[in-house]
Amino acid sequence: MSDEMGASVPINGSDRNGYVVDIYPLSSYYFGSKEAIPFKDETLYNRVLRMKSNYDAHGLRTCVEAVLLVELFKHTHLLLLQVRNSIFKLPGGRLRPGESDIDGLKRKLTRKLSLNEDGGEVDWEVGECLGMWWKPDFETLLFPYFPPNVKRPKECTKLFLVKLPVSQKFFVPKNLKLLAVPLCQIHENHKTYGQIISGVPQLLSKFSFNIIDS
Repeated sequence: MSDEMGASVPINGSDRNGYVVDIYPLSSYYFGSKEAIPFKDETLYNRVLRMKSNYDAHGLRTCVEAVLLVELFKHTHLLLLQVRNSIFKLPGGRLRPGESDIDGLKRKLTRKLSLNEDGGEVDWEVGECLGMWWKPDFETLLFPYFPPNVKRPKECTKLFLVKLPVSQKFFVPKNLKLLAVPLCQIHENHKTYGQIISGVPQLLSKFSFNIIDS
């Protein structure tokens, strides 16, 4: 078995090839807080109007989100941000016009999970794109594929695997919570976590997790 992420390995002794991802204990990481970041407090109607205006000005809206994995109680957990004690989100956000996926995701991770927004203290290791979700219109309906009858999609959300180092300091805005949630709790739990997050365990099915004790 190779211990490098991206190397072909047999899983459970079978001939099926997969990839190994090193995962470190949650206790290896430090979690602090920093100043709150502002949120847009708007109705769904106003949000749709804003999205239409942005689409007219810049075209397709692209969002990038990070899949960050840790170990807790010998199980793989996903790091999620919680907003207002109810809404769960993957760390990430919208790209700026002309910004690359990786640069944009690093900027968003630094803004939401690092002490300083200049990003000098953290070098995020952005890996492969795990999946893409599409909005054919401005409503909340999402598709995990590009609908063939859609000519001008309004939004694309891309999920990237981001490999964490053996230790790191996270600083979370005071109006957000960073939670470690087991994959078994997330799997197909659309009601609690939404379409994208509840589908992450399936996107990770080709990986073998190498849990490294501290």
